[in-house]
Order: sequence, then C-alpha cells, then structure tokens
Amino acid sequence: MSGFPPELWGAIGLTLKLAFASSLVLLVLGVPLANWLNNSRMRGVIFIETLVSLPIVLPPTVIGFYLLVLMAPQQPVGAAWVSVFGQPLPFSFAGLVIGSVIYSLPFAVQPFQAAFRSVRREMTDTALALGLTKRQIFWSIVMPLSKHGILTGVSLSFAHTMGEFGVVLMLGGNIPGQTRVASIALYDEAQKLNYANAHAYALILLAISFGILVGIAFLQRRQNAILLSN
Repeated sequence: MSGFPPELWGAIGLTLKLAFASSLVLLVLGVPLANWLNNSRMRGVIFIETLVSLPIVLPPTVIGFYLLVLMAPQQPVGAAWVSVFGQPLPFSFAGLVIGSVIYSLPFAVQPFQAAFRSVRREMTDTALALGLTKRQIFWSIVMPLSKHGILTGVSLSFAHTMGEFGVVLMLGGNIPGQTRVASIALYDEAQKLNYANAHAYALILLAISFGILVGIAFLQRRQNAILLSN
C-alpha cells in the first residue's frame, strides 16, 4: 500500500500475533485465577492478588529486566527451557509472549474478578441448594452471565499488549520478523527522524486501539444492562 513503509505490515502482523497469543494465554490462565482469588480464604491471598496487580504500577523496564535475568540460560528457568526446546527464551517470540502475559495479567484478571463478583449471590445459592456442585455453578451460571466482562478483560489485555514497549524492548530487543513489534519500529523510525514512517506506525496503532476501546465500551454497556435487568 502506497505511503506505508514496506516493513510496516511485518511489524504490525507480529504485534497482532503477540497480542492474540498473549490474550489467549491470559484467558486460559486468568479465568481460574480470578475465580480462585475471589473465593479463596487462604491467608496469603492478598499477597498473591497484590503480585497480580503489581504490573499496573511497576515500570515496564523493571519487569523486563527481572524477566530477562530469570530467563537467562544460566538460571534454572532459562536452563530448563533450553533443555526442552533447544533455544533460549530471551530475544525470542516465546519470551515475548511470557513477558506480555505477566505484564498484562492484571488487565485481564481484574475485569474477570469484577464480572464474577457481579453475579448475584442469590442465584448461586439457589443452584447450590438444588444440588449443583460449585464447579457446575461456575461453568453453567457464573461464566455465561460474566461473558461481557470476560470479553472486556480479553480486549483490554489485547490492547495493552499492542502498546507494549519497555518489556518487549528488554526481553526481545529489535530483531526483524522475530521481536520487532510495531511500538519498537515506531521508536526506531522516530530516532532516525523518519517521521513519515513513524506516522504510519502510529496511525495504525491508534486506529486499532480506538477500535478496541469502542468495543470495550459497548461490552461494558451490555454488561451493565444485564446487571440492571437481573
């Protein structure tokens, strides 16, 4: 497409791939984690919930630095990965996915928790009295009623991953086709004073982010309407 740098679509495609992969992992891990955090009576649950929320306030470079150290081949986690997959985690797409999941974890888990809490207690108590197990209640009642909140969490984590910079830069560097996502490419073009190319990256990221936020606002309105109707 004229007006766009030829490497733009590769960086955008890699960014979308990273966002999709991270959001899928967050959906699989975040739903049971959010449900456990809501219902656990363990003493240390507040500490765990604080750890989950930490990426909201912690600088991305700090997260990226410690993950880089943890994933190093000389460390147990990094060494185990190399022994299984034959390549190190840092400066790889898999490393970016792990970093993105940790960095975006609260943006998925907290909306999940809010959605689960919004289900009326009377409904779950009635189902429990009728003989349903807690697992059956969760999957047949809580999950369907929380679907808009879950979609909101997935959308937020997707959008958050799209705009990552610090964690991606620390863990992945700037390898074309492997770790050079759109935010890194935008920074590169601005550093080179190639403002036309930088505008192209920024415009596409802006359009995608705006579209996601419109979708989230729609989902939140639907969720509120369902809660009022109940």
